[in-house]
Parts: sequence; C-alpha cells; structure tokens
Amino acid sequence: MAILRSEIEELWERRDEVPLHSAEVVATVDAAIDLLDTGRARVAELVDGEIVVHEWLKSAILLLYKQARPVETQFGPFECADKIPLKSGIGGSGVQVSPGAVIRRGSYQEPGVVVMPSHIGIGSYVGEGTLVDSWVGIGSCAQIGKRVHLSGGVGLGGMIEPPMAKPVVIEDDAFIGARSMIYSGARVGEGALLGAGALLTDTIPVIDAATGEELSRGVVPPWTVAVPANRPREFAGGTFGLPCLLVIKHLKKGERHDKAKLNDVVRTQPPVL
Repeated sequence: MAILRSEIEELWERRDEVPLHSAEVVATVDAAIDLLDTGRARVAELVDGEIVVHEWLKSAILLLYKQARPVETQFGPFECADKIPLKSGIGGSGVQVSPGAVIRRGSYQEPGVVVMPSHIGIGSYVGEGTLVDSWVGIGSCAQIGKRVHLSGGVGLGGMIEPPMAKPVVIEDDAFIGARSMIYSGARVGEGALLGAGALLTDTIPVIDAATGEELSRGVVPPWTVAVPANRPREFAGGTFGLPCLLVIKHLKKGERHDKAKLNDVVRTQPPVL
C-alpha cells in the first residue's frame, strides 16, 4: 500500500502532465479505488477521537473523475450515463439492499448494513448494523459508524464536490432524524440523537439549552439529544433568527432514547451459506 500511495501522490502532483488515460495510470487509480471498495482502506477514520484524512485516497478519487468517461448503462427501465459504475458483488456480503438503492463502486458497507432506496457515494464507509432508510443521500467520503439510524430523507454532504478538508462523520449508535441535513465536515458524536429537520454544518452553533453555553460549531457531543432551533441576531435590516442546534438532554453513556431504539426485525440477517 505504501508503494501505491507514493504512485498516487506523484500522479496527483503531475496530473496536468501525465497521460491519465494510459493503461498504467488507469490501473494504478483502479487499485486505489479497489481498496476503498473492499473496505481495506478508508478515506478518513477516527484515531484517538480525531478525524484523520488519508489525502492520497481522496486524490485517487479525484484522479478517477478526471480520467473516467461517462458510460451508458441500463438501470432497470432507466438509461444512465455515469463516470462511476455501480458497486458489484453485493450478494453474499451480508448487506441487505432494497430495489432502487444506488451504491457506487468505491464505497464500502460492512455486513449487517440495511440499505433502502437511497444513494451512497464513492469513498463513503457505512458501519455494521447501520440502517440507511429511504431517500437518504450519503455524499462522497462520508464516514458512518456502526448501528447508526439514518432516517428517511437524511442528507449527508460529500467531501469531493465541493472539496472539503474533512468529511461528514456520524459516530457509532447515533440516530439522525428524518430530513436532517449534515454538511461541510460536521460531526455527530457517539450515541447522539438529532431531531427531525436538524441542520448541521461546521458553522452552526450547538448550544446547551440548560445553560445557554455554546458547546461547539458543527459538532454534536456524544450521548446527547439535539433539536433544531434558532437564535435572534441583530442586523442593520432588523432582527433575524439564525439556525442552531439545541441540546435538550444529556444521556448516560449507552442509554438509548426511545426514538433511537432500532427495529431488530428489519436488521435480522439470515446466515450466509
């Protein structure tokens, strides 16, 4: 992997000089994408509580976009022309995928993941036992932990378009309420619950309802319940409400809020024969 990393880094530095469509370069980029597709490598991961981004894998994805040409395919009754092919080999992986789900190659889902009709982008990682509900959009390189519940219509921003320094990270056992939008490298801590319609970016204040203290910008603390709110701000044109997230409850570590109790029947997987 060290050799491959060095090759990708050199290709990225010389991307305007080298023939990106040569067989050798295509094979090199494909090898990096295959690491992501099989879960042997991740664009980003948590190390001692900090998000570590492996920039060379992000560069490999960007190189793929530069070298790939749209290919026409049939998707049921629909005709597509896309640069990134769909993921293959899902059968027997322990991942449950409903009709209508779009999972791109270069993403990885651990065994026990349930994917309803939704979209999962390249470079993303979804942990064991996570439920990706209907009409969820998981952007490129988003990192989703284990036993997470992404409710219907949730949108998680990508890291590639527009380019971001860090991906969206949803940690283990989090619950994201319906129609919530999480973008711009925002992070939801372990066991946290976001109410429906929450908006979280790296500039959105997260405020403790009990004290009025601003806890962070763009980071929901572990084992808390947070709901969308707004706070008044004075401008030359008047007083306006700007969005924030309000932490209304602190949970004990391991405590599950009623709305976060997951339906084990949906997640039950038959043994792989």
